[in-house]
Amino acid sequence: MNVNDTTSPAVLEQLRRLPADRRRILFTGATVVTMDPGLGIIERGDVLIEGDTIATVGRELDARDAVVVDATGTILAPGFVDTHRHAWEAQLRRIMPDVDDLGAYVTATLAGYATVYRPEDMYIGTRLAALTAIDSGITTMLDFSHNSRTREHSDAAIEALADAGIRGVHASMGPHFGEWDRQWPGDLTRIKSRYFNGDDQLLTLRLATLATDEIAGPALAYGPDLARVAADLGVGVSVDAVFGLSGSEAVLRWAKDGILGPDVTLIHATGLTSDAWKAMGETGTTVALAPTSDAQIGLETAVPAVDEALAVGIRPGLSIDVEVALASDMFTQMRALHAIQRMRAVNAVYGTGGQPSRITTHDVLDFATLQGAHANGLAGVTGSLTPGKKADLLVIRAEDLNNMPLNDPIGTIVLGSDARNVSAVLVNGEPRKWDGRVLDVDLAALRDEVHASRAYVLHTPVA
Repeated sequence: MNVNDTTSPAVLEQLRRLPADRRRILFTGATVVTMDPGLGIIERGDVLIEGDTIATVGRELDARDAVVVDATGTILAPGFVDTHRHAWEAQLRRIMPDVDDLGAYVTATLAGYATVYRPEDMYIGTRLAALTAIDSGITTMLDFSHNSRTREHSDAAIEALADAGIRGVHASMGPHFGEWDRQWPGDLTRIKSRYFNGDDQLLTLRLATLATDEIAGPALAYGPDLARVAADLGVGVSVDAVFGLSGSEAVLRWAKDGILGPDVTLIHATGLTSDAWKAMGETGTTVALAPTSDAQIGLETAVPAVDEALAVGIRPGLSIDVEVALASDMFTQMRALHAIQRMRAVNAVYGTGGQPSRITTHDVLDFATLQGAHANGLAGVTGSLTPGKKADLLVIRAEDLNNMPLNDPIGTIVLGSDARNVSAVLVNGEPRKWDGRVLDVDLAALRDEVHASRAYVLHTPVA
């Protein structure tokens, strides 16, 4: 066993001396969990990266002209994909860990703290969230950026994603409450032209919106007008707060209006009616579950709707949601969903002699990778270690104290590992974490910025 190369500063220095577009990296000797249905798991496998792309996956690959990284004793897997996080809130982490319900969250955060945010606060929170995502193996993050009070707020959020080096999806929405410039959604044309004018870039754009007008009024609620905006821009749509009877009625309206489909992601989907689920399944609409958010904040039934999704043929993605009350990492989401669903499955047949229908660790890893990429409109780009896709991957030390010995690699990822075991993270072929440390971050300076921003937000009176 030799895990030293994946933590070696000398190997990192060798990698970084090469121009990114001419760089070839060969990881050797790892347990490769591809999450590609045709490739499966490769014991003692190799992964060859050329530039920003996965070139080949297999055994004993040609190392010619490549920087060879001995990854023996590790698991190589696709980077996790977060389908929904309100990244700007990161400097308010766990400020309300025992939040009572959605109303308490909305009142404190969206009607309170959000209203005093400056563009620099948007930047600091979003960058902090993105760097934390990378640290825990998330290589793609959809930032549901619903505090775009001015053009400058939007620019700051996008630039933070770019500076962090994550594969970022900027899902743009106007604020719920307080004073703002009413530049959204009109400003999306400028945003797309300035930041999203290439077909092969690290950042992508989506329209973010709400399911109904109950919280913030009709201007932010999804319907034919906003669907037309998204279609004109050629971007997908992420719809938050899809739950309950009102959410179900909205889903049926959208189906009737012809504005559901694979380019629309419905977030939460908790407590929806069977008719709503049927419409979602028939239209190929995607779903982003937020397992800890539904359970901890108590959204409608408080039960993540994985069984309902699977019953209509939808394999959902997973998301973090709000760090003001929840954990920051995908390991927590996978374990929460795995435990909750299996608890429900066993409870449903308890005392009847029936057999429970349980999801597996493979299911939740699929949700956290390939299905998340599908929900974000990036299934052809990331989510699996498939040749031709971008090189977004993580290296997990399988021989660490909490993981050894390696018996089942997917079980080890889902049930055994956490951020401390993530030795290396590559995004688009670029090392972003190495030797257990996120790269190119002045942690002391970042800490000062985060504390200063938090102090401003907490001590500035809400108008």
